[in-house]
Amino acid sequence: MSKTTRRLGFLINPIAGMGGRVGLKGTDGVFNQATQMGAKPIAPKRGIEFLKKLVELKIEHIRLITCPGIMGEEEIRSVGLDADTLPMRIKAKTTSKDTKRAIKLMIECNVDLILFVGGDGTARDILDELPDSNTPLVLGIPSGVKMYSGIFAINPAEAAYVVEAFLRGQTHLADFEVMDADETDIRHDRFNLRLYGIIKGPFLPMYMHGSKHVSPLTMDEHDNQVAIARSVIEQNDPDSTYILGPGSTVKCVAELLGVKKTFLGVDLYHEGTLIEDVNEERILKSIVNWQKVWIVVSPIGRQGILFGRGNQQISPSIIKLVGRERIIVVATKSKLQSIEGGVLRVDTGNADVDKMLKGFIRVATDYREWRVLPIK
Repeated sequence: MSKTTRRLGFLINPIAGMGGRVGLKGTDGVFNQATQMGAKPIAPKRGIEFLKKLVELKIEHIRLITCPGIMGEEEIRSVGLDADTLPMRIKAKTTSKDTKRAIKLMIECNVDLILFVGGDGTARDILDELPDSNTPLVLGIPSGVKMYSGIFAINPAEAAYVVEAFLRGQTHLADFEVMDADETDIRHDRFNLRLYGIIKGPFLPMYMHGSKHVSPLTMDEHDNQVAIARSVIEQNDPDSTYILGPGSTVKCVAELLGVKKTFLGVDLYHEGTLIEDVNEERILKSIVNWQKVWIVVSPIGRQGILFGRGNQQISPSIIKLVGRERIIVVATKSKLQSIEGGVLRVDTGNADVDKMLKGFIRVATDYREWRVLPIK
């Protein structure tokens, strides 16, 4: 590793991801509502996970430049690292203005790489402040609800490995898509995803999750989804309870059960009745017999992530109660082809649950057809 000291900017969006488990599908514009519903900060913990891995890797010759208080300074001090704190003031409730101010100051400090803990909204705020040259480079540490943009590492620990490789000169420079999905539309079950811009960052294969791939709207794709749904329903007891994740393939399962589920929410089905758009608390209160509960979930196109992106309502506690053996993974053949490396991934925010889920799992790909894929 070069002995030249590299300057790394480190920023945490403290409210990123708070709307996930409470079913708000994001935190933009609904922070107060999320708090009233019992949402807890997620990003500080994710930031600490990254920093602890950074310490564990014993990365030398770096200087951290961070924001005051809950936007980075507190987390850095908590793991025993030193940092220069940017000359800015923040309030207890931070906003996008704080993120943008921090980025301007980091650029003035000539940082080589900006590390941020947040989601798509944070990525858009950062891109807004970067100069036309799109430097310095940027790397996202995932802590949002959806994270459709490609700038994120798979999880906080793997972000640290990307940093290590970057400092060793072992990463490639890549252009990553920053995606914009209107959270108000998403809360009304409308999906409107557009390209917001391009951001440059270090790329390490299999450590970055890439931008979301949208499933094609074709008759062949729909027929494939229906065939998968038939297979799922035929092989389970009629009195089963289903926790139904987001997506069009899972939606087909609900339609064959005779109910109309939300497209982007998590719904709960039992004996002909559907409870729409449930959050973690509602799921835990509604289910009595966990022995007959199945989770039906589809990976995100291209990213291959099963849990931890857009379905945080299915929390680590719920996954443990259901058990790995009663998780049904569904994906059309075209979606599987889009998943980089043919590998599924999980990022639940709970290391023990992630470990429990890893290994090989069957994926329903057609009527009574399955593929066995690894979860890493």
